[in-house]
Amino acid sequence: MIVDKAIYCGGVRETISGDISDAFNDARSRGDCFLWIGLHEPSQDEFDLITSEVRLHPLAVEDAIHAHQRPKLERYDDTLFVVLKPLQYVEESSDIEVGEINLFLGRDFVISVRHGEADPLGGVRRRVESDPDLLAAGPAGVLYAICDQVVDTYSQTSHEVEHDLIVLERRVFSGEHGDVTEDIYSLKREVLEFRTAQDPLIPVLEEIVKGRVELCAHIREQFRDVLDHLLRVDTRVDEHNELLTSALNAHLALVSKEQSQAAIQQNADMRKISSWAALIAVPTMIAGIYGMNFDHMPELHWTLGYPLSLTVMAVAVVIVYRLLRRSGWL
Repeated sequence: MIVDKAIYCGGVRETISGDISDAFNDARSRGDCFLWIGLHEPSQDEFDLITSEVRLHPLAVEDAIHAHQRPKLERYDDTLFVVLKPLQYVEESSDIEVGEINLFLGRDFVISVRHGEADPLGGVRRRVESDPDLLAAGPAGVLYAICDQVVDTYSQTSHEVEHDLIVLERRVFSGEHGDVTEDIYSLKREVLEFRTAQDPLIPVLEEIVKGRVELCAHIREQFRDVLDHLLRVDTRVDEHNELLTSALNAHLALVSKEQSQAAIQQNADMRKISSWAALIAVPTMIAGIYGMNFDHMPELHWTLGYPLSLTVMAVAVVIVYRLLRRSGWL
């Protein structure tokens, strides 16, 4: 659906009240004006209204309608097709939602197609409308403002990720919150999704900064500033990814250490149990032999037989105890 549409001429917004075709003709006839039409997840029929007035490449139109593109910049005759990936941090779940903005830019028009809930365009439009310099820059000024806003959301999101990372690190080394492997993997997936959104934007801005995009050549300095911010975010996200890998390795090492200590303690416990069982087994064996009801047992009717048996039991137990003690089992 069409979210907003307006003509910008002489630093003033003029809302389009009639047909889009008339608006395009009006902007072209007056000169030094441009038309900005904003759409949100349009259907093919809705987009046909635009393509009937502006010659857009069918492949670019297909990309804009179906989305799921990487950030990129493509040229189709006099039209630029730019794809951006805005981010939105969801504090309740610590998830990063990725949207998509597809931009068609010519000398007298901007067509923005937005997908997803991440929406930086409302604020961008207000910013452009309140800044005469951006309006004077035309469609290139709109592209700069959108790129600047998207990179700002990257910076904010990186700070949120950093906060989550600090919390995870504390949990890893405190040892009070159990296994956090799943949480580390979850945050690492979010960081990788973050990188997928922002990494491809770097060559796009470098292309503009190097003056290879004629439409934006007159405001290269502004795009250079956006590129600097993006490179700082890129460095920060790389650091987050490395720290998450280190945190995961440290957590697995601590878990392995705890498991090893538990196994060692279990072995020690088993040795003690086995040792006490051995101590009990010696008198049990002697008592068991003399407990059998046979008439012809050695010293069966001997007066000293009973105390001798107890003495043998005690001596045997002491000998076994000292042997086990010397071996470290007790």
